[in-house]
Amino acid sequence: MILAEAKRVIRVEADALLNLEASINGEFERAIEMILGASGRVVVTGMGKSGLIGQKIASTMASTGTPAFFLHPAEGIHGDLGMIMRGDVVIAVSNSGETDEVVRILPIIKRLGASLIAMAGNPNSTLAKSGDVFLDISVKEEACPLGLAPTASTTVTLAMGDALAVALLVSRGFKAEDFAMFHPGGTLGRRLLLKVEDIMHAGEALPLVSSETLMREALFTITSKGLGITGVTGTDGALIGVITDGDLRRALGQGLDIINLPASALMKGKPKRIRRDELAARALQQMEQYSITSLFVFDDNTSVAPVGIVHLHDLLKAGIA
Repeated sequence: MILAEAKRVIRVEADALLNLEASINGEFERAIEMILGASGRVVVTGMGKSGLIGQKIASTMASTGTPAFFLHPAEGIHGDLGMIMRGDVVIAVSNSGETDEVVRILPIIKRLGASLIAMAGNPNSTLAKSGDVFLDISVKEEACPLGLAPTASTTVTLAMGDALAVALLVSRGFKAEDFAMFHPGGTLGRRLLLKVEDIMHAGEALPLVSSETLMREALFTITSKGLGITGVTGTDGALIGVITDGDLRRALGQGLDIINLPASALMKGKPKRIRRDELAARALQQMEQYSITSLFVFDDNTSVAPVGIVHLHDLLKAGIA
């Protein structure tokens, strides 16, 4: 009984979304053109459940390149309508299209010189007829068996808002880097903004020895730099190999007297590399791909001398991994 009811709710809402897809028409295009051509911001308003969905719509738009905020209509009629300016586009949301607080602010919106996108479930409602553009969010039925609680209608409203936000995102050529600019404090922002050069070890912290360096000195470099690795360079300063603490353990396990061997005797050639201007997330991707914990960093793809090194621990501390 419980599972069947849950599945029925999902089916009703899924059908409502499919019907919404079929209803997308030229009015939707007009709404996008109106917002793109506006000199002001998008102001979303709605009461109750429509208001909660409206807050999400405004938030999604704001984070995807369309300046937007939510205005509570009840607060609006008590002074907050001053937040609306000429050139703004108001998206008013009401399933019935007759919500008193929303209907009361419609004449003021017009007087303030803002455009109005009406998002309603009744094309004959006051809201629908007042809009410069009408977006139909009607549903055949609510998922609530009593037909009272907004369920399918709020799902459809949310989807319409997402459709607007994404269509605007695409129209503006909004990129992942732009998105990250509005999310600098989150994991996503760090993954999209932080570059290898921001967290790499450079200068005196860079573990390097020449190919002729004896392993007793190379061992000191590996230990003192604290990264469990050293790069090995040729006579021209080019990176030609690496030695890790794991290589040392394996050599000792084989009974080799490594202390007086040159670094070139234990190094592994063709070390993995990354450019300093690449995203730190890309460094993590390479480490996972090759099952390694460090990458030497170069200025560009043609450089032979490393300028830094990035370790898995650095990525962990930066919140990338």
